[in-house]
Amino acid sequence: MELNAPVAAASIDLGLAIRLGAAAVLGLLLGLDREYRGHAAGMRTHGLVCLAAAVMTVSAIALFNGMEPARGDPLRLYEAAGAFVGIIGAGLIVFSKGRVHNLTTAANLWLTAVIGIACGAAQWPLVALATGVALFMLTILRFVERKEHDRRLESKKESPEA
Repeated sequence: MELNAPVAAASIDLGLAIRLGAAAVLGLLLGLDREYRGHAAGMRTHGLVCLAAAVMTVSAIALFNGMEPARGDPLRLYEAAGAFVGIIGAGLIVFSKGRVHNLTTAANLWLTAVIGIACGAAQWPLVALATGVALFMLTILRFVERKEHDRRLESKKESPEA
């Protein structure tokens, strides 16, 4: 079996970190607005979706540039992964008692699929950075979301009932 040449983990560079970091930060900022307004898709969901899109884009560009023109189209891999994960994600998302549940799980599954593709392509710097940023968003930012949720509950208790 012929595989593409692996990318050395030592080649994590500033350009790649800036691309993924910018996607994560911008996704988080967009999600922060949704979080403050009480929408179901908050900071972590937006951050994961934006990061996954950036990882997918970098991976596709690298795979395309590394292939001979007549050898195939790496974008088909992403189309199939997107359709598959979309079906699973749609099945996970639940609307119950006026609230939407499992959006972050669906976004995390999509990112996991994209990171898996990057692993298969031996794009180790991309894998390492994407995984690290995602773990940060899923763990550390959970505390930020909880504090915001608690703040909203307190403000509802303090406001007089109409």
